[in-house]
Amino acid sequence: MRDKTQANSAAPGDGLVRAGAIVFFVGAVATLVTVAPLFLGTTPFPTYMFGLSMLMGVGFAVAGGGVLRSAAAGRRRARAAGAVSGQLSEQ
Repeated sequence: MRDKTQANSAAPGDGLVRAGAIVFFVGAVATLVTVAPLFLGTTPFPTYMFGLSMLMGVGFAVAGGGVLRSAAAGRRRARAAGAVSGQLSEQ
């Protein structure tokens, strides 16, 4: 039973997904702050705020990389389990 994954264990890519989500939400807040003056009729924010808005895309890409890493690890695990079960069935 020790070979089973625990419910609270971190799989490969989990950290990237969490980090990507955080970066995405920081970018989302920056986007809302940047767009708000356009609707409120106030002075627009400096240009660097528009650059911070790009963090949404960066966070999405990081989280996507984490999902791909997790999927690759799952495929490797399934391939290894299939090889082990194939060896056991030959005996």
